[in-house]
Amino acid sequence: MTPPVVHSLREQIREHIVEGIVSGRWKPGERIVERRIATELEVSQTPVREALRELETLRLIESAPNKGVRVRNLTAADLEESYPVRAGLEQIAAELAAPLLGEDCSALAPHVAALYEADRLADGEAQVRHTVGFHREMVRAAGNAVLLHTWEGLGIEVFTALSIRWLGTVQKSYAEEHQALVDAFLAHDPQIGALVKAHVLGCAPRA
Repeated sequence: MTPPVVHSLREQIREHIVEGIVSGRWKPGERIVERRIATELEVSQTPVREALRELETLRLIESAPNKGVRVRNLTAADLEESYPVRAGLEQIAAELAAPLLGEDCSALAPHVAALYEADRLADGEAQVRHTVGFHREMVRAAGNAVLLHTWEGLGIEVFTALSIRWLGTVQKSYAEEHQALVDAFLAHDPQIGALVKAHVLGCAPRA
């Protein structure tokens, strides 16, 4: 069993805002009022401001003088832009992690098991959570702090959620695709980097 993930207050607020955008509570072009969110969540405005600043860095929202913060009008092209960068990073990560994961994939296995259940239930939220969890553990296994920090900075979870919920993907089974990667690691497949890169590019949203 994987340990529970403890999120900081800023991360919880960020997830609340992202869920509101994904669900349509805040529509493209609509203003997000910092004070209103702070009141609703019973927190100070400081962590709300930090969460909004992070989402602006990810280009999910935009701010303008005297106009406040608004949801960006994102297109499939906007969502797709991060995938080639992510694919390159994960190709490097897979190659660096191959010696470790070739002997022990226990960090990846719980996410694959959870994805089989999520696929069976058509649970989109769980598919996002464990897809991202799988890839995060793979990048972490590379043992390169700069690589992990850069990968985290792409806002993988946010854009994966938006891609799946807004546009869908070409994936038929999240679990089977990730199990295939585990099998490739355990088989010491010399093409593991290319396989991971192709997998990530295949996850890119389609308009």
